[in-house]
This record gives sequence, structure tokens and C-alpha cells, in this order.
Amino acid sequence: MPKVKTQRGLAKRVKATGTGKLRRYRAGKSHLLTKKSRARKRRLRQGDLIHAADAKRIRRLVPYL
Repeated sequence: MPKVKTQRGLAKRVKATGTGKLRRYRAGKSHLLTKKSRARKRRLRQGDLIHAADAKRIRRLVPYL
């Protein structure tokens, strides 16, 4: 079986947790922050787990995660 190429852009944005779930960071924290509420910016700091339905598709793009 040949090696599978990793989708490098996605590999930089997703990490696996200790239990094997996929973790991502939230979008929208880089600029135009003055119009966003303090609570919203605080929520954007927190990571988030990728939903199980999407995780299967993502694992195909990042096979060695």
C-alpha cells in the first residue's frame, strides 16, 4: 500500500487529544476585534472539539494524526 499524502494546511490547524478526538481552534480572532464583545473574544480563545460526523472526513485528509 503506498503512503498517503497529508493535507498540510489542515494538519497545522488540527491536533488530536489524548483520547483520539480532534481539536481545533476557533476562527475570527485575528483582526476587527474592536466590534466584538469581550465575552465573544473570550470564547474565541477556547479550543473546540470537531464533531464526530466531520472527524471521519478530516482523518482521511490527515491520515497520520
